[in-house]
Amino acid sequence: MTELQSSGLRLLDPSAGAASRRGGAGPSDHKAVMVGEKAFMVPVHTSTAWNSPFVAQSPDEHGRSTLMRGSIPIATLSFPKAPRFYAMQTMDGVPYSHIATLHGSDVLATTVLQTCIRYESRRKACQFCAIGQSLAAGRTIARKTPAQLAEVARAAVLLDGVKHVVLTTGTPNATDRGAAILCESAAAIKAAVDIPIQGQCEPPDDDAWFSRMRDAGIDTLGMHLEAVTPAVRQRIMPGKATVPVERYLSAFEAAVAIFGWGQVSTYILAGLGDTPQAILEMCDRLLALGVYPFVVPFVPISGTPLEDHPAPSAEFMRTILEPLGRRVAETSLRSSEIKAGCGKCGACSSLSLYEL
Repeated sequence: MTELQSSGLRLLDPSAGAASRRGGAGPSDHKAVMVGEKAFMVPVHTSTAWNSPFVAQSPDEHGRSTLMRGSIPIATLSFPKAPRFYAMQTMDGVPYSHIATLHGSDVLATTVLQTCIRYESRRKACQFCAIGQSLAAGRTIARKTPAQLAEVARAAVLLDGVKHVVLTTGTPNATDRGAAILCESAAAIKAAVDIPIQGQCEPPDDDAWFSRMRDAGIDTLGMHLEAVTPAVRQRIMPGKATVPVERYLSAFEAAVAIFGWGQVSTYILAGLGDTPQAILEMCDRLLALGVYPFVVPFVPISGTPLEDHPAPSAEFMRTILEPLGRRVAETSLRSSEIKAGCGKCGACSSLSLYEL
């Protein structure tokens, strides 16, 4: 699976299962595949995937597909079905799929605010980000209201058995950095349906927001470093790098005190220039704070400044994930203990497979 996520996957039948995701925030240019009961997001629309040695055969009448490497069959895959809530729309005609989407096989995810103060500036934008692409293509709306999110979440739980929700957002300002938007969204969802929720934003300027988010119904919190060394952060995400790593670390400590050990996480994109040693050293600091370091392979998304940046090799990923998996287990921070969010889903990385 580590190799598949680095190399990508060619599909003989691109229409199999739920639609793949292109552009937007979160795991883009991916498709969800199932190996047994475990879902993984695998790149299918990247230049790496187009030249991948891995090919998924067309599914049989039972929805099973044979994964081939060259002429050698190596595994049986299946694809999550398109969720039933995608067929619905709000009273004012907005398709539910424009408000929230299925990630993995049982996660409802949405970008509450599909704009960002950094995205429109070349000097400030994160070079890997495609948050504006799905909006420009008409596949989503700029702002999802609390009422819309509550309506879709309830339908996704009732119709498709969704188990948890991820609320992320573009950064709207340099103060609360999206925490207020997450609070009102989570409160509306929790009033409509009892489901665990992860909120994701940059560290707000005031640690009091952590208590407010918890009180609003957010069960776990993600604050994403993406890159771990100052030079790489400045080069890859110059706007976001103005929030220094030290602020992230102090925010992590404050957030763990509110949400609990293992219920705060961060996303780290391996392959942007940080060495395995630098990533592992940062992960050690995070683990000591009680923060789950969700390390994923960088995926070059079409239409972004990094679309031609190579994805990390499987060997590069293994040099990080193998020791990290052991350290996660040793500190009792396994992904299976997270209440909601990207780490619990685990589909964008094979890290959970190394948590022995």
